[in-house]
Amino acid sequence: MLSHQVCTEDSNCLSNEIRIEDKALFNRYIQSYPYQISDINFTNLFMWRHLYHLRYEIIHDFLCISGYYYGEPFLFPPLTLQVYDPVKLSRALEVLKQRLRTGKAPLKMKFVPEPLLEVFQSLRDHDIEAAPDRDNFDYIYSAEDLSKLQGRRFHSKKNHFNHFKKNTAYEYVPLTPALIDGCMSLTRRLMDDEASPLEKSLLENEEKAIYQALSHMDRLGYTGAAIVIHNQVEAFTLGEKTDNDTLLVHIEKANAEIRGLYQAINTLFCRNECEHITYVNREEDMGFENLRKAKESYHPIKLLEKYDVTIL
Repeated sequence: MLSHQVCTEDSNCLSNEIRIEDKALFNRYIQSYPYQISDINFTNLFMWRHLYHLRYEIIHDFLCISGYYYGEPFLFPPLTLQVYDPVKLSRALEVLKQRLRTGKAPLKMKFVPEPLLEVFQSLRDHDIEAAPDRDNFDYIYSAEDLSKLQGRRFHSKKNHFNHFKKNTAYEYVPLTPALIDGCMSLTRRLMDDEASPLEKSLLENEEKAIYQALSHMDRLGYTGAAIVIHNQVEAFTLGEKTDNDTLLVHIEKANAEIRGLYQAINTLFCRNECEHITYVNREEDMGFENLRKAKESYHPIKLLEKYDVTIL
């Protein structure tokens, strides 16, 4: 399991649970600075809030989010409104040290985007150690590449996609509340009985996160689509525009026994949603070899680096 800790008044976490009603507050901070990474996004924070036991407070004008990662307390980089004031940031970190440190252990921060490293390393009142977190780097793709699958690099992907279109009677439909049961049924059908205990735990928690996202689709405001075959959902995806040129894909599920279905849901979603989009962020691989291989097979144009930062 990623996390067993439950926040209490005496434990190392902040005060407020993340609620759907907090979307406007979070987005005011998230949209005030070009964080870019998938983790600093309200839909992601909301749908995974139970797994990571996420809590938040505003401290010295920063939106601070705490949680547990593999059972260890951690902090997201404090979020600012437009500008990182080093004096206020130092004060906020001092408060967080007192609140979140376990014994003499240093304060640990995860999901720090590369451009923010300089901000933290410039602070005079804190010693900072940083290490790249490769398992959580975001994969960034050309929207045109994913939409068109042109060239030799995508020859195999396009073959699978063309086979699917030629041999399968399907409907590509917008994701609506009427499809929630079908999407959840597919999610459960895709559980891998031969997965490792860690992978099984992740899949079980992903199921809960997917339900949170689907059951709040009207409030979260993302877009999504499903592929229906013989009146049954066999693939679905959901994502949202994070700025003027990027689509962030949160979830993509498909029945791998149907040849070309994964290529179909990926390509059709991009074709329908990326008319004025340059990049697609398909999030991280979490260090799983099969997932890394799958993400690399679509030839990302870059990886968004994230860092673990220790504040001594």
